[in-house]
Amino acid sequence: MENFWENLHNLTDANAILSTGGFYLLLIVVFAETGLFFGFFLPGDYLLFMAGLLCATGILDVPIVVLIASLVGAGVLGNYVGYWFGYRAGPLLFKKNDSLFFKKRYVQLAEEFYQKHGGMALVLGRFFPIIRTFAPIFAGVVKVDLKRFSLYNLVGSVAWVAILTLTGYFLGRRYPEIKDYLEYVIIGLIVITSIPLIVAFLKKKTIVSGD
Repeated sequence: MENFWENLHNLTDANAILSTGGFYLLLIVVFAETGLFFGFFLPGDYLLFMAGLLCATGILDVPIVVLIASLVGAGVLGNYVGYWFGYRAGPLLFKKNDSLFFKKRYVQLAEEFYQKHGGMALVLGRFFPIIRTFAPIFAGVVKVDLKRFSLYNLVGSVAWVAILTLTGYFLGRRYPEIKDYLEYVIIGLIVITSIPLIVAFLKKKTIVSGD
């Protein structure tokens, strides 16, 4: 049991992912978080940032162009798998019981986000934890046109990967000493990427209280 929690912790620790699994584990994690419903807890945002940062400082020995192209590919494929899963599972997802790796409210959260933003939810949702995992699944549930889904899928993946990875890369190139303060960088990124979900939760709680 102790080994299970240690392995789970390593999967949520960007530094551990990159230092132990390197480039290929990075791609697997991005793929899982963007398409497999049990990947919602994975550290997508700051993992991309850290990948760019470590690429710039030479710790991750992969050319930046290869890194970005591979991450975009992993994100696109992940969303296609999520879409296919939602398309096949359909309404059964809303009847599925909650478990450690599945929460019905996450599908409902993706549904609300999709109803608010339409197809752009597949682009904007990339920047929101949990939403980026369940938005493509819900798109499959409501059977969004595949060509339209493919366009949003590609645009969203390119924007998400390029913005976060290049931000980390250029920051690492300009301030190479930042690698000595990775713990603080990670904490800051976790806080920043959690803000949208906290705000959404508080808004929803306020609306429910008002009713």
